[in-house]
Amino acid sequence: MSRIGNKPVAIPNGVEVTLGADSVAVKGPKGALEMAVVEGVSFSQADGKVVVARQGDSPKLRANHGLMRALLANMVHGVSTGFTKNLEIVGVGYKADVKGKTLTLNLGYSHPIVYPFPDGVEIKAEGPTKLTVMGIDKERVGQAAAEIRAFRSPDSYKGKGVRYAGEYVRLKAGKSGQ
Repeated sequence: MSRIGNKPVAIPNGVEVTLGADSVAVKGPKGALEMAVVEGVSFSQADGKVVVARQGDSPKLRANHGLMRALLANMVHGVSTGFTKNLEIVGVGYKADVKGKTLTLNLGYSHPIVYPFPDGVEIKAEGPTKLTVMGIDKERVGQAAAEIRAFRSPDSYKGKGVRYAGEYVRLKAGKSGQ
């Protein structure tokens, strides 16, 4: 029995959900999203809530039941308030700069890294060492933040690199002296 799948998704004011035979569309003040519905899962809308139901009890169908409900909840949250990921850049001379639709990172390499914004994602540089990745699609925001972090992930000896805000990096002890 899926506990997540059985929980109804509340639809806030200003958000419109359109249920189709094989797709679900959500429109809100920040934009619109659409997703395909997995076979064996159905949606019904009543009293400002959307309920997800499944047609069987196989393990795959139970997993898809919870998945579809979680994806719908993320879509509703995204079009109403949006998603953000905060990144911090740690290291001497490491910095970021946003110009137009490109992010330029200086991370200690011999060349600057130019990262064009993916579709549906906005990046703001709040100072030279703080970045905010924003958007309505949770998957795209998380993927963009992960790609930026992967350019120079935190070093385990000095802690230099790009990390998520609040991420704890455990530092190893260096060489032991005689």
